[in-house]
Amino acid sequence: MRWTFIVSLVVLLLVGSFLSTINFIKPTQYTFLPNPEGEDPTTTVTATTSLPETIKDGLTITDIEPQSPLQNPPTTIKGIYATSWSASSAKKMDYLINLIDTTELNAIVIDIKDYSGYVTYDITVPDVRTYHAYEVRIPKINALIKKLHDKNIYVIARLATFQDGRLALARPDLAMQSSSTGKVWQDKKRLTWMDPASLPIWDYNIAIAKDALSRGFDEVNFDYIRFATDGAISDIKYPAWNGVTPRATVIRDFWRYVRTQIPDRAISADIFGLASVSYDDLGIGQKIENAFGAFDAIAPMVYPSHYYSGTLGFQNPADHPYEVVLDSITKAVARLKLYNSKQTKPITATSTAFEIAQSERPTTIRPWLQDFNLGATYDATKVRAQIQAVYDAASTTPELISGWMLWNPSNVYTKEALELTDN
Repeated sequence: MRWTFIVSLVVLLLVGSFLSTINFIKPTQYTFLPNPEGEDPTTTVTATTSLPETIKDGLTITDIEPQSPLQNPPTTIKGIYATSWSASSAKKMDYLINLIDTTELNAIVIDIKDYSGYVTYDITVPDVRTYHAYEVRIPKINALIKKLHDKNIYVIARLATFQDGRLALARPDLAMQSSSTGKVWQDKKRLTWMDPASLPIWDYNIAIAKDALSRGFDEVNFDYIRFATDGAISDIKYPAWNGVTPRATVIRDFWRYVRTQIPDRAISADIFGLASVSYDDLGIGQKIENAFGAFDAIAPMVYPSHYYSGTLGFQNPADHPYEVVLDSITKAVARLKLYNSKQTKPITATSTAFEIAQSERPTTIRPWLQDFNLGATYDATKVRAQIQAVYDAASTTPELISGWMLWNPSNVYTKEALELTDN
């Protein structure tokens, strides 16, 4: 009996060794990150290396073909934000689509890469796969885009850029380093950042943006396009930045590089709301004039709760949403108007790629507005006051405003603040 067992074991080992030499497509396992929406984060998605098939819960899910962008996109974007977790939930998407269907809303912004650094669908960009920097939270991204387009909803892909946890693990040589420990630097929230001056990091994120656009997303929204702010900033050692070139120049060069690499599709940029009223770079490299010409839309995050006490003489700016947003957007529009008035150089055979792209796709302002409770309770009155402030800020130059977007991290929005439709 003992010899029979040993022989059987040897046979099993030999068979296993033989099977390992066969060229199977080996599935890769992806475990979900903690889910901020409170849904079950323990579900595991298994995706083969050949798209568009994904295996989930033992069932093969085949995505449809990539989609085309909307043929007639809205000129005034009225959008809401959705995490990748919300986008993966049929129940949550039904709520969001119904909200859009029954109100003035016409757009949605979906995370395709958040602070974690994981791309949230099964992407084929080689570096992303090499670094295992994707997590299939949205198994059928093409089908989701089609579902939204069938409702005539404009679909924006949000891409967190220089804040990137996963890439810092895979490529610590390109991440911000700690001078004191020699390890990857972390901010106060223990989040990691890539060096904003690193060309490989630029190309990595642009490749992800191009993939999203090829799937049918109507626009890519670049977020966290700045230097880090929170933590021991003086402890940071940069692999690429020389410390001499102004931060604002580094970020400007990245913005313009993005435009030259994506010259004919819609792209937008999130910047601090204070960049609308400040004339320095806020210590993070963001000067609003440097973004003009590089993006179709600039999205200042003019959340009143994020302005310091004393702004416009208000002890608590969050209690005065109309005044805070009106002031910021009025100044942003005035600065854009001034910038445009100086663009008189004609396009010639010697014009740069950026100059050509800038001339063909003028920049507009499209801010993020607050629909969450911070600093004050944000009811329908406060949310609507911000929307009205955007319109009032551009009453004489409406062509410089291309809409607004509402931010709520839980993706629950104040319907009463929105105009209803007959749908």
